[in-house]
Order: sequence, then structure tokens, then C-alpha cells
Amino acid sequence: MFALRNFTAADKPQLIKCLNNTNLTRFLSSRIPSPYSEDDAIWWIDHGSKNGIIRAIEVDGECVGCVGAEPGQFEYTYSAEVGYWLAEHTWSRGYASKALSLLIDEVKRTSEIVRLHANVFEGNQASCKVLEKCGFTAEGYLKRAVYKGGSFYDTHLYAKVIR
Repeated sequence: MFALRNFTAADKPQLIKCLNNTNLTRFLSSRIPSPYSEDDAIWWIDHGSKNGIIRAIEVDGECVGCVGAEPGQFEYTYSAEVGYWLAEHTWSRGYASKALSLLIDEVKRTSEIVRLHANVFEGNQASCKVLEKCGFTAEGYLKRAVYKGGSFYDTHLYAKVIR
């Protein structure tokens, strides 16, 4: 069974386990603390996951990831940045594409967002494929756009106009 839902306190152990996996976090924003602690998980469940349209990805009763759209501010009010991650044991099963498709439907139904966008670290071809499968198009390539862990990274900019 596959579903998107709000995060709950029961997701805390899985968040800690997943977000301490460097294979998973190497392409994620450094806004995610490392190491990822119990306090970080509690904050995320109680506060962080409420900033935008953010959902836990559940497969067979287990939280295996996250997908979300974070609206912009001021002149970017009608745009939102999307992001997602999945537990490593669930990779390459189509869950990210399915979750992103469901999120896009929810964004259309429940908000006035017009445009969705995502920045993908160079080398994260799996994420590029997810976005393309969900109808996003590559809009640009940003040289040395991200600085993480002492290194600069190029990123791909993808976007989708939804209304």
C-alpha cells in the first residue's frame, strides 16, 4: 500500500535512520542537520513539516521518505520549490515519481501555486529522471551554484507550470 500523509511521532525512528545515511543525504540540502538527532526529528514532525505542502511517503505502513512543495515569498508567492527523498532500500521502484505526481495533484487542488521548480545536484541522474517523468523540463544548468561540505556543485534547474 502506498500513501502520502502527514508526519507523526511514530516516524521519528525512521527519520533518524534515513537521514543519517550519507548515501541518501549527499544530494540533499545542508538544511538537514548532520548527524540527524532525535531532537531534529521531533522538530521536523512538530514544526518543519508544516511549512508548505509536505508529506511523508508511506509504503506498507512504513514511512520511507518525504515529498514536499515549499512556496516562495513576496513576488515568488505563486512558485514553489519541490523536493523529495526516499529510504535507500526503496530506491528504483518508482516511489519518488508516484509521490511527486500525487503531490502535484494536491498542490493543484489545494493552492494557487502556478509553477513548481527543483534544483538537482550534478550527478543525481535518478532525481533528474523523476522530474522528467513527472513532466518537468530542464530550464538551466547553474555552474557552482551550491556549496556543501567544502565543495562547489553545479545544479540542474527543472520546472513545471501547473496552471
